[in-house]
Amino acid sequence: MNPASMHGSADTETKRRLATLALGAIGVVYGDIGTSPLYTLQTTLSHDGMKPTPESIFGVLSLIFWAQIIVVSLKYVVFIMRADNKGEGGIMALLALALRSARGDARMRWILAILGIFGAALFYGDGVITPAISVLSAVEGMKVAIPDLPHWVVPVTSVVILFFLFALQRHGTERVGRLFGPVMVIWFVVIALFGVRMIAVNPQVLHALDPTYAVKFFISHGLQAFIALGGVVLALTGAEALYADMGHFGKKPIRLAWFSFVLPALVLNYFGQGALLLSHPEAIDNPFFKLVPQALLYPMIGLATLATVIASQAVISGAFSMTREAMALGYSMRMPIVHTSREMSGQIFVPWVNAFLLVMVLLAVLGFRSSENLSAAYGIAVTGTMVTTTILALVVARYQWKWSRITVAVAGILLLTIDLAFLGANLIKIEYGGWFPLVLGVGVFIVMTTWRRGRELVVREIKQSGLALAPFIENVSDHPPLRVPGSAVFLTANQHAVPHALLHNLKHNKVLHQRNVLLTVDMLETPVADADERIHITSLGHDFYGLELRFGFAEDPNIPEALSKCSRSGLPFDMMDTTFFLSRETIIADDRRPGMALWRDKLFAFMARNALPATAFFQIPGNRLIELGAQVEI
Repeated sequence: MNPASMHGSADTETKRRLATLALGAIGVVYGDIGTSPLYTLQTTLSHDGMKPTPESIFGVLSLIFWAQIIVVSLKYVVFIMRADNKGEGGIMALLALALRSARGDARMRWILAILGIFGAALFYGDGVITPAISVLSAVEGMKVAIPDLPHWVVPVTSVVILFFLFALQRHGTERVGRLFGPVMVIWFVVIALFGVRMIAVNPQVLHALDPTYAVKFFISHGLQAFIALGGVVLALTGAEALYADMGHFGKKPIRLAWFSFVLPALVLNYFGQGALLLSHPEAIDNPFFKLVPQALLYPMIGLATLATVIASQAVISGAFSMTREAMALGYSMRMPIVHTSREMSGQIFVPWVNAFLLVMVLLAVLGFRSSENLSAAYGIAVTGTMVTTTILALVVARYQWKWSRITVAVAGILLLTIDLAFLGANLIKIEYGGWFPLVLGVGVFIVMTTWRRGRELVVREIKQSGLALAPFIENVSDHPPLRVPGSAVFLTANQHAVPHALLHNLKHNKVLHQRNVLLTVDMLETPVADADERIHITSLGHDFYGLELRFGFAEDPNIPEALSKCSRSGLPFDMMDTTFFLSRETIIADDRRPGMALWRDKLFAFMARNALPATAFFQIPGNRLIELGAQVEI
């Protein structure tokens, strides 16, 4: 075949793949930010005594436009998405990058870890509120069509739709994206056309593209303008999700979809709503649906409902990705993970997280009952995560990308001033619903930090109670017990101490295997381990070996598969002649020991009992496994 034609065929295939992923990204990643026009302008221009006067309309539209340019386009799509951890995104992947920048500085690593964990905890709050407010706001379109609608119809309809959404998750992001992508393309085209239709009537609304209108709005409205930022930030919801979902689609498709399609459609719709309000200020009770011709109202309500179901997909997928990263980095208990794609390893389904989000979303819908009530809760989760993401990204820019101090300072002042302004405007709303994501975030934060600290205490206890390995091996060589054929693999967290399982086996069975391997599994702060760092073997003498297997936090650690590759390093394994030994710890909470408060010890013991067993997490076959119990007091 002609090389030129082969090259052209490859380019065509690459472009086809890019277009397919961009379509999937529109369906999954941009559903959240794409449905923000449903409630953003209504919330901003009708709360806290704000009136839809021409001055306030121009000012708010200018704020929305420039917030999308600076925060979404420049900060997230250009700057933050550059901080990909070998293709993976999200705050946990960013935290891993930042922690690598602070090696050797224990205090800085602790501060960064606390920031990252709290940002991750708030992202779960976003994952709860996004489905609730999005679906509620779409179903509330029925109130425009049927003003006398009974008050219970909206929340009950929303609950039914949300059950359907979470039931879809087990089919995987790729299938959901293929299903939702065309729907969201139609959504963005339709909202853009409705916007253009009204802009043509009032083209002067385009003057709001000038940032001076935002400045004038602050000068004339003062504190009221600052409070309005709590509504403007609703136009940015989903920005964190597009970074978290980077591992599902890649940065190029996400960037292509944003700049060429999503951003123009959003701007046209926001300005179309503004044009409507210039002529009909009374439409402020629901400017999005009043932008729609009466004949198309019911089809638009149906399309909006579909779009808001899709909107929730971005944060749900992001929560799945973040949970897997948190497990690998030691901030979450082990949970079952289902892979839903053969092509993209990042496309996963986490049943436990799916169930948790469903329960919390239903509680939010039934508790708050309307999108207006939920809007106060929404902003804090979003802006809190934004602040932590910015700080972690600046650390990466300084130490990983080697930006100068001045460049980092200038970028930090610009981005954090905006982020903190949005956060401050939302903190005012704590008593009106803002407490909800904070309570949820604090709860998740406690769980994550308790698991991390508990594992550290368990490892410490195991290391302190273990016998030194070198004298033990010498003693075994001087007084050899009965040796049986085959290899024994002992999972241990300490390569310098005798594993409890080995001692139990020797004490009770009075035998040792012909070859004994002490295996330690390390999870790295990169998504995928490089080939040259994956396997490290140390000969300890007398047929004892130390073996370290390293996996990235985005990988599924498969120990049998990794052992099959050890023959290249001089330590071959026959799986039919290999037995795995593992100590299963039973955690005992003891308030006499230093470490954590007793209630946290008990919480950790509960999580440890219910976590996915290490054998399942490491994919060790049950017919080659012997588990020996061990009690650990913390």
